[in-house]
Amino acid sequence: MKVVIIMGSDKDLEFSSRILNFIEQFKVPAQLRISSAHKTPLNVLKIIEKEKDVVYITVAGKSNALSAFVDANTIYPVISCPPLKKDKFDTDLFSSLSMPSGVAPMVVLNPENAALAALKILALQNKGLQQEIQKHQNKAKDKIDKKDKEVSNG
Repeated sequence: MKVVIIMGSDKDLEFSSRILNFIEQFKVPAQLRISSAHKTPLNVLKIIEKEKDVVYITVAGKSNALSAFVDANTIYPVISCPPLKKDKFDTDLFSSLSMPSGVAPMVVLNPENAALAALKILALQNKGLQQEIQKHQNKAKDKIDKKDKEVSNG
């Protein structure tokens, strides 16, 4: 299994690279693609038809048709991770949350958390990945415990 990150335009490359970099830390195959539900819908369909055993992460703002379009055309999980812009925050968020019936991409706003969600889905069938995720979570917990001890003088 792998993760395919589809972004609506190259403007989202830096944001999407954060997702890719997080996934690559876990040695899970991942791929970046650029395709638009509005401008190149047939190409989006080609990407979807080609991929099997995959989790998609879609990165699109404004009118987020990409997440809905991918989800409506695949049986595999879709995580929408819109790159929210301060001047368009409400529109970007609403377009990712408001989906037609029968279309259900998950929405995760933080790129690293979207990557983690995809990894957890893949871990359902991969014990080794489950262990790596547990190690990652333990490091985060240890960091908090260390900071707590520093501030409590304990």
